[in-house]
Parts: sequence; structure tokens; C-alpha cells
Amino acid sequence: MGDQDLIHLRDKLRTFVADRDWDQFHAPKNLAMALVVEASELLEIYQWLTEAESRDLADEKRAKVAMELADILIYLVRLADKLDVDLLDAVTRKLEINEQRYPVGKVRGRAVKYNEI
Repeated sequence: MGDQDLIHLRDKLRTFVADRDWDQFHAPKNLAMALVVEASELLEIYQWLTEAESRDLADEKRAKVAMELADILIYLVRLADKLDVDLLDAVTRKLEINEQRYPVGKVRGRAVKYNEI
């Protein structure tokens, strides 16, 4: 997803929300809470599955995952819009930080937090 794709999505969401007069409900606090709720709904799909089952979802469950991921992205883009955060720029900066925190030679194949290296 490129920068123009995110801008296009942001603009479509702005229109969708404006047409319904929902902007009044989209305070950053509310959007952050909605984002967590949707992430929880995604997690619920995987609850009680084995690791193998989670990798090989039936078509119906995969479709539910896709819809929950869409909800998550919608709220994430709305929240970023409300806070004037350029998501692609933020991700690029975070990856640069993580490259420093997690040097390949020290973490390859290890699931450790940077302060445990």
C-alpha cells in the first residue's frame, strides 16, 4: 500500500463519515478504543486454535479475518487522520529505530526484546 493509497483511503473514510455526520463521535479516544475492540474481535477468531490451525484457516474464518483486519485499518487510518500522523512516515521511522534496537547479528532467530539482547 503506497502513500497515495492511504491518502485515497483516508479521503474515502472522511467522506463516508461526513455523509453520516459521525465525525462528532470520532475523538481520538473513541477511535483508539474502537481500534482495540476490533483487534480483540480478530483475536477471538484465533482463540483456542492450535498454531497449525491458525496458519490454515477455513475460507469462512479467513473471510472473517479479512473483515476484522479491514475494521482495524479503518480505525487506524481515522485515528491517524485525526492526529495528523503520516502513517507511512511513522512506520519508516519506527523501522529505522527497530533496525538499531534489533541488530541482525544479535537477534536472528531469537524472539527477545531489545533490552534483553
